[in-house]
Amino acid sequence: MSESTVPVTASGHTSEWTPDSWRSKPIKQCPEYPDQKALSKSLAELQRLPPIVHPKEITRLKALLRDVARGEAFLLQGGDCAELFDYCEQGAIESKIKLLLQMSLVLIWGADKRVVRIGRMAGQYAKPRSSPMEMLDGKMVPSFRGDILNGFHPDERELDPGRLVKAYHHSSATLNYIRAAISSGIADLHRPLDWGLGHVRDPALKAKYSEAVNFLTDMLRFMHTIGADKNEKLDTVDLFTSHEGLLLEYEQSLTRLLDNPAHTPSSTTTTTKAKEYYNTSAHFLWIGDRTRQIDGAHVEFFRGIANPIGVKVGPTTPADDLLALLRTLNPSREPGKITLITRYGAAKVADLLPAHIRAVEDSEYARTVVWQCDPMHGNTQSVSGGIKTRAFSDIFSELQQTLRIHKEQRSYLGGVHLELTGDAVTECLGGSEGLDEDDLSTNYTSFCDPRLNEKQALELTFLVADHYRNERMEAAAAKVKA
Repeated sequence: MSESTVPVTASGHTSEWTPDSWRSKPIKQCPEYPDQKALSKSLAELQRLPPIVHPKEITRLKALLRDVARGEAFLLQGGDCAELFDYCEQGAIESKIKLLLQMSLVLIWGADKRVVRIGRMAGQYAKPRSSPMEMLDGKMVPSFRGDILNGFHPDERELDPGRLVKAYHHSSATLNYIRAAISSGIADLHRPLDWGLGHVRDPALKAKYSEAVNFLTDMLRFMHTIGADKNEKLDTVDLFTSHEGLLLEYEQSLTRLLDNPAHTPSSTTTTTKAKEYYNTSAHFLWIGDRTRQIDGAHVEFFRGIANPIGVKVGPTTPADDLLALLRTLNPSREPGKITLITRYGAAKVADLLPAHIRAVEDSEYARTVVWQCDPMHGNTQSVSGGIKTRAFSDIFSELQQTLRIHKEQRSYLGGVHLELTGDAVTECLGGSEGLDEDDLSTNYTSFCDPRLNEKQALELTFLVADHYRNERMEAAAAKVKA
C-alpha cells in the first residue's frame, strides 16, 4: 500500500503500523552513513541474531509498572549517561548492580513500597548531540555520538556501521553477566553491604542516614535469627534494562513479531493479541527530548511496539503535546505503558510541572502514566575550562520540588531517573563529600554528561526516602489525632 492510500489518524500517523513505517516520517538525530553497503550488511546481521530480551520479561516489567502507576510501587532507574563498550566488564557491571540494590533497600525503608529496578545499561550506547561537529584541539571533527556510532578518539570519529553489531554483542554480554550475577547471589540480602558513611560531614545528615542503616541491618539480623531469611526471594531481584531508542535502524532490526505471553487463547473476552511486535533490544526504551515530535519518525516507531516506553518531558514541551503523545503512543490507555520523565531544571520545575500534571490528570489518562523525575538533565552547567558538571544541590532541589508539587496536585511521583555510576568519580559538585571545582579533575571519566558517584547517589536516595518516611509519619499522626 502506498503512503498516499494509507488511512491517517487524527495525530497524523498512519493507522497501519509496520516496523519500518517510521521511514516515511521526518527524523531528527539520524546518522548519515557514508557506506550504505556496509550499513545494509550490519542490519542484515542484526536481523538474523536472536533477541537480547524475551517478551515474557517485557510483560513482567509492564505488570510492575502498572503497580507504579497506581502508587503501589516505586521506580528506580539509573546508570551511565553514555555507556561505553569498555564498561562491559565484571567490575563495572557488579558495581552498578550493587549500587541499585543498595538504593532500592533505602527506598523500601523510606517509602514502604516495592521498588522496580531498571538499569541504564546493556544498550545505552547512543547519545543525541546538538551539533554534528565539534571543536577539538582547534580542529573541527565529527561529534562523538556514542560507541554504537563512532569512537571518542579523534581518529575514530567517522560513522562505522560495524559498531551496530558490536553494540548488540556488548549489550548481550552485559545482560548475560547481569543475569549470571543475580542468579549466583549478588543480590542476596544475607550478604553484608558497604554502608560506610565516613564521607558524610553533616552530623544531622549522618544521624539520619545511620537510622536507616541501623534499621536495615537490624531487620536482616532479625530475619536471620527467626529463619525468615531462607526465602529464595531474598537472594534474587528483578533488574531490567533500558536505553534511549535513538537509532531506529538498530531498533527496527531487533523488533520481532513474537508470541504475547499475556495472551490466553481459551478466553473469549481477552483483549490481548496472540502476537505483538516487541523491541527485543531492551525491556524499556524511551524517546528523548530532541526526538519526541508528534509527527516524527521516533513517535511513529514507538507507537507500534509492545514494550513499556518513556517520553522525556522538558521546558519546550507544550502541555497539549502531552495528550497528543499519549493518545498516539497509548490509545488503549493501558496503565503503566507510558512513563513521563520530567526534566526541567531546578529553576523551572515549579513553573512548568503543575500545568503538565493537570493536562494529564484532568484527561482520560488520569492515573495511567508513571510520573518519573529526571533531576539530572535540566541542571547541567559548565565551569572553568568548559568542564560539564551538575551541582548536587540543584539535582536535589528539582527532585524535592517535584515531590512537593505532585503532593499538592494530588498526583503520584512514581520514580526517579538518574545518571550514576558505582565508581568513585568526581563529576558532580557538592554532596556530603563537598566536591568543588578543583576536585572535578581528580577522577572525571565520563565522555558525555556528568554522573553521580556512588556516595552522591546513595545520599540522594536517603533524602528521597526521608521525604516519604516523614510523609508516612505525618499521615499516621493525623490519623491518631482524628
